[in-house]
Amino acid sequence: MAAASAFLAGCASFSPDGGFDQVSALTKERTGQGVMAHRTDADAQAARSRVGELLKAPLTAESAVAIALLNNRGLQARLGELQIAESDLVRAGRLKNPSFSFGRMSGNGAVEIERAVLFDVLGLLTMPVATQVGQRRFEQAQLQAAYDAVTLAADTRRTYFDAVAAQELVKYFGQVKETADISNELARRMLKAGNFSKLTQMREQAFYADATAQLARATHQATAEREKLTRLLGLDGEQLKFRLPDRLPDLPRQTLQLQSAEQTAMDKRLDVLMAKRQTEATARSLDLTKATRLINVLEVGLHNKSESGASRANGYEIELELPLFDFGSTRAARAEATYMQAVNHTAEVAVNARSEVREAHSAYRTAFELARHYRDEVVPLRKQISEENLLRYNGMLISVFELLTDAREQVAGVTGYVQALRDFWVAETNLQTALTGRSPGAASMSQPNTSAGAAPVQGH
Repeated sequence: MAAASAFLAGCASFSPDGGFDQVSALTKERTGQGVMAHRTDADAQAARSRVGELLKAPLTAESAVAIALLNNRGLQARLGELQIAESDLVRAGRLKNPSFSFGRMSGNGAVEIERAVLFDVLGLLTMPVATQVGQRRFEQAQLQAAYDAVTLAADTRRTYFDAVAAQELVKYFGQVKETADISNELARRMLKAGNFSKLTQMREQAFYADATAQLARATHQATAEREKLTRLLGLDGEQLKFRLPDRLPDLPRQTLQLQSAEQTAMDKRLDVLMAKRQTEATARSLDLTKATRLINVLEVGLHNKSESGASRANGYEIELELPLFDFGSTRAARAEATYMQAVNHTAEVAVNARSEVREAHSAYRTAFELARHYRDEVVPLRKQISEENLLRYNGMLISVFELLTDAREQVAGVTGYVQALRDFWVAETNLQTALTGRSPGAASMSQPNTSAGAAPVQGH
């Protein structure tokens, strides 16, 4: 038994990479970027160096994701769960430590000493099944770690597009504010000269007040989105000076062509794979529970006894739990109920995944068509109208106020396109996540964005 224990203990050991290589491969397959755990100071220093290199250039969606996966402290804390799971796996492959008992009794000039060493025989017999259960749970922990990484990547991409769009919208709202300044000042002067009615002047002043409020809201929204991105990237100090591009990426020429999207979700989605692994681990646990239903404790060991004036007596000792009051039915019933719970949960995740892929693809196509409509129809039409009004103004056919109003409407069309383009890139992120990562509606690693977006300028 001692030899078998030593052999099994030697077989159960920690892996060189701690399971992180598989997590990085799963993450890279779904996001294009790997993940690295900061297990040593050298790892942390390498991550900081890489982050510094990425911050030298304006951020892209890909570089933002890379920084988040390297530098987000919340993700590093979650990756610690994988080390805990590996510790449980190694412990499942090792025999329980033997117990030693010692007793000494003396009286009437005689001394009696008893010694015993007990080994967990039942644990040795059930170790293969327990190891399989531990392996399933370790694999599930790897999927969970990749799930957390993919969640962070999706949150980072969405927030990146929100931050770039908010920064871009500030510029256009500033243009609206400039035209409002001009029209308000001109209306005030014309009223003073007696060439304008009080009502018309107040309307221009009201628009100026609205434009001022819209610019203030847009400026704060840009700051809020940038700070949200900063938290996801885990940046601080000099790193806060990171640069964002001036505008969002252009709309692609065509949409993604999906083949067997629902089957892809069944094969690749991490939450589906996690549910399957959980069911498998629960099934193995049920087998282990059934195997130890009547006998839950079985220990065998050496026992010797020595008395004063007598030779030492050697023997053995067996400790066995007697199923007198509990025949294991409660443990078996609990295990079966847990298994059925896992089966139903897996079925629910699978049904939801298929539905979410269909919904995400519809949102993606709709966002693409809407952004293309703004790009190809609304913005060019607003530009043509502006050019025609400029010709009419040069011909003294319209007033300067009509020209300023047209300029505001042209800016409104551009801001509508920026918002539609942002919605497309967010929808594209949600679709990719729904296909291979997780539910787009699942809880994010960051706080939900409850602040209102920048106020639209349409209607002025």
